[in-house]
Amino acid sequence: MTAPSATLRPSPSPSPSPSRWSEAGTLPDREVVEGFVRGDDRCLDAAYVRWSGLVTALAARCLGDPKEAEDVSQQVFLAAWRGRGGYRPERGPFPGWLVGITRRKIADALSARTRRRHLVLAAGARLSPEGDASAHGPDAVLDRLVVAAELAKLPAAQREVLAMSFYGDLTHVQIAERTGWPLGTVKSHARRGLDRMRRSLDGTPGRRRCATARAS
Repeated sequence: MTAPSATLRPSPSPSPSPSRWSEAGTLPDREVVEGFVRGDDRCLDAAYVRWSGLVTALAARCLGDPKEAEDVSQQVFLAAWRGRGGYRPERGPFPGWLVGITRRKIADALSARTRRRHLVLAAGARLSPEGDASAHGPDAVLDRLVVAAELAKLPAAQREVLAMSFYGDLTHVQIAERTGWPLGTVKSHARRGLDRMRRSLDGTPGRRRCATARAS
């Protein structure tokens, strides 16, 4: 498990030296918490080492995905660091405060998972033209499964652009207007998403490639 120094701090800073780690690691919990609230990044490091296991274990138990749990742990400490001024020791111990943030981030992760699932289902449902007699045939079902699986693997921005392009019949200009992203960004997401889908499909024997050709 990596320490949060390089990823959680509000601005880039070098990784702590061994002496900084050693010094922070010997501080009592109370001093770690007080330093964390003051904005001492050594105490951010120490807090992460001491309590990220608690956060990650709770997230993994709720999400059932160790990698997603690691991501949630990073988000929790980032949120705690940014909102450290809101911690009130009289309301409960610091680890309990972190657990409260963890529960909110787990809920966010579950909501995002549901949105992704709905996107995949919507994409599959709209793959075949409405009214097509073959929409429920073996080939159509295979197409839906392939596209759904490949879209689900993409980063969120690429997935959103391609879903709107494939299933919403939107042009890049229309997607840019709808999302508020620059046209060049939309085109870049579309190109990178298609490239990833093509590479994945090309590497799996028997998979159909017609879906990616549609958006070319």
